[in-house]
Amino acid sequence: MLALAGCSLAPRYERPAAPVPAQYPDLPSQDAAKAAGGVATADLGWREFFRDPRLLALIDLSLKNNRDMRIAVERVQEARAQFGIQQSDRLPTIGLGANGQVQHNPENMRSSSDSPSVSRSFQAGIGTTSFELDFFGRVKSLTDAAYQQYLSTEQAQRTVHISLVAQVAEAYFSLRTAQLQQDLVQKTLKSRQASYDLVKQRYDLGVAGALDLYQAKTQVDTARADLQSSKRAQAQARNALQLLVGQPLPADLPAAAPFGKDQLVASVPAGLPSELLTRRPDIMGAEHDLMGANANIGAARAAFFPNISITGLLGFASPALGGLFSGSQRYWSFTPQMTMPIFSGGVSGNLDLAKARKNIAVAQYEKTIQTAFREVADALAGEATYAAQLDALRSLEDASMKSLEVAQLRYDNGIDSFLQVQTSEISLYTAQQQFLQAGLASLTNRVELYKALGGGWLENSAQASAETFAPGQGG
Repeated sequence: MLALAGCSLAPRYERPAAPVPAQYPDLPSQDAAKAAGGVATADLGWREFFRDPRLLALIDLSLKNNRDMRIAVERVQEARAQFGIQQSDRLPTIGLGANGQVQHNPENMRSSSDSPSVSRSFQAGIGTTSFELDFFGRVKSLTDAAYQQYLSTEQAQRTVHISLVAQVAEAYFSLRTAQLQQDLVQKTLKSRQASYDLVKQRYDLGVAGALDLYQAKTQVDTARADLQSSKRAQAQARNALQLLVGQPLPADLPAAAPFGKDQLVASVPAGLPSELLTRRPDIMGAEHDLMGANANIGAARAAFFPNISITGLLGFASPALGGLFSGSQRYWSFTPQMTMPIFSGGVSGNLDLAKARKNIAVAQYEKTIQTAFREVADALAGEATYAAQLDALRSLEDASMKSLEVAQLRYDNGIDSFLQVQTSEISLYTAQQQFLQAGLASLTNRVELYKALGGGWLENSAQASAETFAPGQGG
């Protein structure tokens, strides 16, 4: 039991303090947080967060077919196998074995003149080879390090899972926006073509000048060019979504919901920065890496102490194969071995290396926390400003539309030149495009907030009670 348990020379693990403020800037009001039903964002299932049936079907397909997701799953299996291999070193390897030796010696190398020139020996039995008695915890520390690596890889799989859910949603929203953009350009082209036809008639009648005709023509050509650009953007968005889904987009997908703010839940509770430590899998994975580095220090320290191992065999030995297993031929051997480093720069260097790697792991853990804080803070800044921006753009679009109506009326009555109509058309078109892009950015920002807070790992909110996110557990 002493050999299997072993002591540990690893330093006592203490979680580093989070190098971030205790509160997020631009934190939404408590009323907004309560609107989500009091469920922590990381526990909010993606089937509740997203509300478009077609998007939900695409996410489900991506989790089954995406190649990055498959690689992440196999990485977990790889780490689990490596942990199992390392864990087996804490137990003796016992096996059946047999060997025989036939040897011819010249006359001047025999022990006596009547010794036979050919000697034979046979052995068979159960034995163990070089089993290390882990008095100083070297093997235990290496096993702990392998276990933490396995847990870190498992959290990396969750990180890929969360990122994939967010990427599919953002690609889907980009595709829907590209479709709306194409509809806008087609309507704009139709309107500008009608304006050009009107100006052409006036030009043919000598009422309008060549400048008005060419100004109207530039507007039509600009819309035609934008139409091709929007088609290209739509095709590229579809290709990006198909890559994430991992297969051609099925033709029997559910009907899409009307595109707008109702694609997502109304509000996302941010909570406190300290909650990220047990909610974001990349932070938990970085902490498992830190724990593994801490365990490696114990293994490096144990290398300064004696290494004691045992080799043994219990069985039968005989000079003749036929009588090997007779009762009088019982045989056993027991070979303990101890090695003690006296002068070895490598032992000291390995300890220095393990300490340096732990310091690196601490810095990486702290940076992961800081990055997570920044991602949440950026998304909260977006949540605090996008609604007002969209209201302003909606008002701008309305004003631009009325301005175009007035400019067109003044041109039709000969008060102003077509330049005023052209300027108003450009202003309206620009406002409409800005509104579409800001709407896309608003949706994407809320998805990024959901992801930054650790959301997207669970399919349904009811799973939250069954999931364990604490470091040191496999989940």
